[in-house]
Amino acid sequence: MNKFQRSWALMKSSLSVIGRNKELLVFPIVVFASTVGIAVFFLAPPLLRPTGHPFISSEHWQAISHSLFKTSSNGDHSRVVFTPAALAYMTVLYFVSMFIGTFCNVAFYHEILAALSGQPVSIVRGLKFATTRLSSILMWTLFAGLVGLLIKTIEERMQIVGQIIGRIVGIAWSVAAVFAVPVIVRKESTVNPLSILRNSAEMLKRTWGEALIGYAGLSFANGIIAVLSAVVIVGAIMLSVALNTFWIALMVVPSWLLLLFAWSYLTSVAGHVYRGALYLYASEGIVPAPYDQEMLNMGWKFNK
Repeated sequence: MNKFQRSWALMKSSLSVIGRNKELLVFPIVVFASTVGIAVFFLAPPLLRPTGHPFISSEHWQAISHSLFKTSSNGDHSRVVFTPAALAYMTVLYFVSMFIGTFCNVAFYHEILAALSGQPVSIVRGLKFATTRLSSILMWTLFAGLVGLLIKTIEERMQIVGQIIGRIVGIAWSVAAVFAVPVIVRKESTVNPLSILRNSAEMLKRTWGEALIGYAGLSFANGIIAVLSAVVIVGAIMLSVALNTFWIALMVVPSWLLLLFAWSYLTSVAGHVYRGALYLYASEGIVPAPYDQEMLNMGWKFNK
């Protein structure tokens, strides 16, 4: 019950920030739209290039498939992999997508920190600010992208052991880099990605590590919603079967799934707002309204 009360207090505070600055809800959409746009821009040329066959014919897609994939044999096992040219092309797409995502997230967190400081939120201002951090964003993208590729390579080359090692390294990386984007926003002179990672990790190093207990609280609330969702969906289906009509399920299930998506989206943005508040408190000692010091102390267990 105490965890639920703390979680609800954090959720209400984060949602109140979003309520006063509804523009914050737009940034994740900008990130998603930009990523999709980049993917379409890069994937359209290799998929729609002329092959001498109609685009809707099976021969066209077979020719495209042969140019992008090949069969790799390893003893008795064989698998389909990218051709070297396709792999290079996908690597470029991977890094470009990461750069665009990081750029938009820098703009996003700039406006989150502005909202927590009592300033109005501006999408244009956030994007303009991100252009002043292009060097840091580029270097961090290259560094984070290489780390991601290294983890993926370990998982693929070492099979089960590699998957375990990759998961452990991935979790450690995610924790250490949790404040990387706010560091890029606040520290103008930080271009070296190792310095960005070190600045992010230092705030965790001087805590007991369980710094983000509030995220567990937000996840606790989402867990309750997930259980409730299963009850509602299964109940609607069973009622439809019992009454021999599927109109109930057709009305309830899509509507509930839409509400569930909206709730997940809202709590995701609320999680980012909470992370911004934690960063301000841990790095600068600022307690942004509507949070209070006791509430933020729940998220940090400082070493004595």
